[in-house]
Amino acid sequence: MADEPNVIKEEVKDEQDILRKVFNILRENSPELVGVCLLTVIRPPQILFEGTDKTVFVNFMDYCKTMNRQPNHVRAFLCADMSARGTIDMQQRLVVNRRVKPKRFKGNILRYITEYVMCCGCKSTDTILSKENRIFFLICEKPTLFLVLHLLP
Repeated sequence: MADEPNVIKEEVKDEQDILRKVFNILRENSPELVGVCLLTVIRPPQILFEGTDKTVFVNFMDYCKTMNRQPNHVRAFLCADMSARGTIDMQQRLVVNRRVKPKRFKGNILRYITEYVMCCGCKSTDTILSKENRIFFLICEKPTLFLVLHLLP
């Protein structure tokens, strides 16, 4: 009787593998049938320390291009969140005038993505950040039955 749960788990695992393969084939051939949007993969931030009181975000511009956001907006958000001043240097890196742990940078970037990039309706990252009369709007570009418009702080 002790062997039966193990046998059942193996069968379920095999069924899950079969389902996973079927969904992967569906995603490749026609993702609209599966109902799962393609995710944007972002590499981890490359953080270096310069001297004793400066932190450098090396792949800052890669993040801005991947998220399709203006570097100054991303810089302002990250620096305000870390209570620090930051500039974009000649090598297109973000230099923060404070020592910040890489884990905190990662958390702030994820927060920026959830607040200013990801659509809260469909979780798509295919969005546009629009500013009208000092108010930001997040407009989802994914074809849906309705227009998703978010008012941002």
